[in-house]
This record gives sequence, structure tokens and C-alpha cells, in this order.
Amino acid sequence: MRNYKRAISLVGVCGCICSAAVIDNAHAQSAGSITLSTGWLHIAPQGDATPLTVESIGGVAVNRQLSGSGAHASSTDTVGITTEYYVTDNIGVAMLFGLPMKVNLVGDGTLQKYGNLGTTKPMPPAIELRYHLFSAETKIRPFIGIGVNYTWFTQVRTTNSQFVTDSLGPGGSARATLSSSWNPVFEVGANYAITKHWSVGTSLGYVPVKTHLTLYGQTATGIQIVSKSTLGLNPLNVFVNVAYTF
Repeated sequence: MRNYKRAISLVGVCGCICSAAVIDNAHAQSAGSITLSTGWLHIAPQGDATPLTVESIGGVAVNRQLSGSGAHASSTDTVGITTEYYVTDNIGVAMLFGLPMKVNLVGDGTLQKYGNLGTTKPMPPAIELRYHLFSAETKIRPFIGIGVNYTWFTQVRTTNSQFVTDSLGPGGSARATLSSSWNPVFEVGANYAITKHWSVGTSLGYVPVKTHLTLYGQTATGIQIVSKSTLGLNPLNVFVNVAYTF
């Protein structure tokens, strides 16, 4: 902004042009407007899993922890979509989405030798209240946001046949589930207005997500083995986007 003011004072013609541009942006992100953003969304989980615990074998409780076992979720990229309604010039309500993405569950510790243990497709929509700094006429507008997210998991699959065989014996099979949860959402970011309607932006978000993994195994002879673990995802989300304001 300081460079912009210097340009006005030094070059009158350029000042007029820049002033016209600001006027064009005067109502770009103001009360009553709606912004639709889309772009690259990078999701980087920061947590890991507790050791796998065998809870029961053939219906009999055992609660035996597999010491040294662990896992973590892999990073992934997808297309992010955000829509925001400006209640006032500074306060907006945003909905955050991402196209379905595949996440790998990777073994750690004693399970590291298996590599990818399974896959899932999380669905993490969120609603957020944002506060935008500065006035609606300002080209660069930082913002902070806080909201709530509901995460559930689809297509939860065990994909490592060697892990299944070593855990349940030849001919064994396994399936898994991941629990859903409500979670807080925290975000900081900024938008830069190119014209009255078009802008670019970037943001960094954090969602402390925890899910409970239940692994249902069955040996070739039909014995049921149930194991559990708690997986902390806690993703940092980087969103780089282009937006259109209606």
C-alpha cells in the first residue's frame, strides 16, 4: 500500500489509473457479495497412530498391544472449493470442500516393512466464520477463520496381502472401519483483488482430526480377530486458489 501511495505522489497519470482500479474493486468483497474459489489443496497429516491392540480373538477379550507397531496417513493433493458469503464488509461465512482424495495408511515401527497397509477416501467438509482485515476497497485482505468440520471416511480398505497373511495366517481376510468425528477448524490466509470480480488467494488451515481404526480379521478356519488403534490425522491444509466474486 505504501508503494501505491508513492506512485500517486510521483506520477499523476499513474495515480489516476491506479485510483480507477481501486474504484473498480470498491465492491468486490463487500456485504452481500458471494465469492467462489477453486484451486490446489495440499493436505499434510501431522499425527500418527497408537500401537495396534488385539481386543478379542474368537469373541474372547485379550487386550494385547502389539508393542512397537504404528502407522501414519500420507500427504495428498486434490482440488479445493470454497464459497463465502459476506455478511458485512469484514465478516463472511465460508463453506470449504475438497474433491474426494485417496489417503494411504503407511506402517511405522514393526509395521514399517509392509509400506502401505490400506487406503481410504476421507470426506471433510467444513463451515467457517471469517474476519477480513481492512476495508472492502483494499486490494490485499488478510483474514482469520474459525469453524467446525465433520469428517467421515469412505472406501476403507486393507490392501497389503502380506500384512493380512502374517497377521491372520494363510487364507485369512480383513476389513477395516474408521470412525467419523466433529472437529474444530482454524485458518489464516489472504486474498489479492486483481479486478472487481477476480482475485487470487492462499490460506493455511489446521484441523485436529482423530479417528478410531477397527480391524476385523478372520482366519481361514473362521476365527474372528478384532484389533483397534487410534489414528491422529491433524492435517495442515495449504490452499492456493483463484476466485470470482458475484
